[in-house]
Amino acid sequence: MYKPLTNKKIYLASASPRRRQLLTNLDVEVSLIPPREVDESYPDDLPPEHVAEYVSRKKADAYTHDIEPGCVVITADTVVICDNEVLGKPHGGAEGARQMLRRLSGKEHKVVTGVTLTTYEHGMTSFSTTTRVWFKPLTDEEIDYYVSKYSPTDKAGAYGIQEWIGYIGIPRIEGDYYNVMGLPLHDLFMMLSTLN
Repeated sequence: MYKPLTNKKIYLASASPRRRQLLTNLDVEVSLIPPREVDESYPDDLPPEHVAEYVSRKKADAYTHDIEPGCVVITADTVVICDNEVLGKPHGGAEGARQMLRRLSGKEHKVVTGVTLTTYEHGMTSFSTTTRVWFKPLTDEEIDYYVSKYSPTDKAGAYGIQEWIGYIGIPRIEGDYYNVMGLPLHDLFMMLSTLN
C-alpha cells in the first residue's frame, strides 16, 4: 500500500466493480460501501459539463452525517455528452443501448466524470475531468454483436472503452483513458494526496 495515504480510511460509495478495481490499482486500501438511494436529477439549465459533478455531490450528501475523523468517502458519477446533450445509462434495455450507440457512431463526444471526496475534517471537495472520445462509424452488425455479448445497459453512453467496442470502434481519445472507464485516476490521486 502506498504509505503516504495510509493515514486515511478510504471508502468508495459505488456499485461499480470497475471503479473499485481502478481505485485499488492506485495501491490504496479501499472499502466498498453500498450506494444509497439518491435522486440523480439535475436542473434543466445546468450546463452539461457540470452535471456529473453536481450528481456526485448529491450522492455524497447521503453520507455527510456518517463521516468519522480520518475517513474519506468517494462518490462519483459519469456522463457522456453528445451534441450538447447528456447521455446517462440507456433506458429500454438492449434496444436503448443500440439507439445510443447509433447516436455516437462516427462522432466525437465527451465523457465527464465528477468526483466528490468527503471528509470529517474538510467537508466536501469536488472536481470533474473531461475526456474527448471519437467513434468510427459503427455498422449495425458491430452494434448488435457488442450489445448482445456485453450487455452495456449499466454504462453511461452504453459502452465500455475497455471492452470489444473500444478495441474496434474508438480510434482516438484526448485525455484520461481511465476517466472514460469511470474514475479519473490521475486527478483523484492528486486530490487524495492533498488530504492531511
